[in-house]
Amino acid sequence: MKKITIKNVHFGSEELSLIAGPCVIESRSHAIKMAKSIKDISEKVGISAVYKSSFDKANRTSIASYRGPGIEEGLDILAEVKAKVKLPILTDIHVPSHVKLVSEVADILQIPAFLCRQTDLLVAAAETGKIVNVKKGQFLAPWDMENVVKKLEEAGCKKILLTDRGTQFGYNNLVADMRSIPIMKKFDKPIIFDATHSAQLPGGNGETTAGMRDMIPTLAKAAVASGCNGVFMEVHDNVEKAKSDATTQWPLEKLESLLRQLKAINKALI
Repeated sequence: MKKITIKNVHFGSEELSLIAGPCVIESRSHAIKMAKSIKDISEKVGISAVYKSSFDKANRTSIASYRGPGIEEGLDILAEVKAKVKLPILTDIHVPSHVKLVSEVADILQIPAFLCRQTDLLVAAAETGKIVNVKKGQFLAPWDMENVVKKLEEAGCKKILLTDRGTQFGYNNLVADMRSIPIMKKFDKPIIFDATHSAQLPGGNGETTAGMRDMIPTLAKAAVASGCNGVFMEVHDNVEKAKSDATTQWPLEKLESLLRQLKAINKALI
């Protein structure tokens, strides 16, 4: 497997890497505070980290839900986080017209799960030369992601991450199939496991998504034991007041403990 490196973060090496941050940008001060906290905790544990937050959540359950500050203000905030905190940045892209502008700030462009088959978006992301992280659609089998990889590679992308975030299982439920990790590793790409979105119950609260926060550690530990190269976690300092995905963001005060467990499991595999 070819290792993908951004600053001091290595995906595909023996060490485990972390992608973490609030689901959506809530304010400039909150983003900077969260990035500093995540950096401090990850450095203390000895796990390299990428900061993640979205400037726009285009797939909220309700049209009334908070989506974020928008692309201009959101990218300005992420640029400040990058400059002040010195962490690599990952954020979502939703339409091809946003890709060039986002690539000027973000180190990793993320394709949301519902958009993983959108050829124009994949090609636009590939043409930036940036690392592209594609979340496996909840509606896809893991082996179907080979077609996504081929689209990116044929458009010139040389740095691809694939992320599993659960598979639709009946109404308002996801199942995390750990077989997806070794299956997708056959594509010779680093595999990330999204421990927080995999605990969701999509639309389970009617106008909002429900979730099972208490299952996040179980899923994360199982994924690391199954050989994933990195863990994606949405993290918040006040989960009950989070403006998006409140039921499945992991509490900041519990992050260090969980990371230490994940690192120990990964070490046992080496």
